[in-house]
Amino acid sequence: MPDATTQIVRAYAKGVDQSPRKVSLVASLVRGRSVADALVILDHTPKRAALVVRKAIASAAANASNNHGLDGKSLQISTLSVTAGPRLKRFKPASRGRALPFQKRSSHILVEVSGVEKAKKKPVVKAAVAAEKPAKEETK
Repeated sequence: MPDATTQIVRAYAKGVDQSPRKVSLVASLVRGRSVADALVILDHTPKRAALVVRKAIASAAANASNNHGLDGKSLQISTLSVTAGPRLKRFKPASRGRALPFQKRSSHILVEVSGVEKAKKKPVVKAAVAAEKPAKEETK
């Protein structure tokens, strides 16, 4: 459970053209790990679903650091769930004029990352420095 200083940021990958069972196998490899570890593991996973899960995690990490001001090094995967998306019902021609039904399954991937906010930098006062230097005079 995150405390008051941590934030949770979400990213979705909807309509992935792969069955949820295959994507869940890859998602279970990195569930609960840090974002940096997860990306390295997925780079070396020889499954097609690894690319899609990697993109979803990278998107959540980018949302956290760019839009919500979280520190990229402190990001942890708090939730990684794969659910079934819509199914396309199709038919495959078979012998003697038959048609055999099948379904093209799709998946939705939800990634939630949590982390600590970046330390705010104090602004440098340039007005005091500019006031100390006299303005240059033009000579012709």
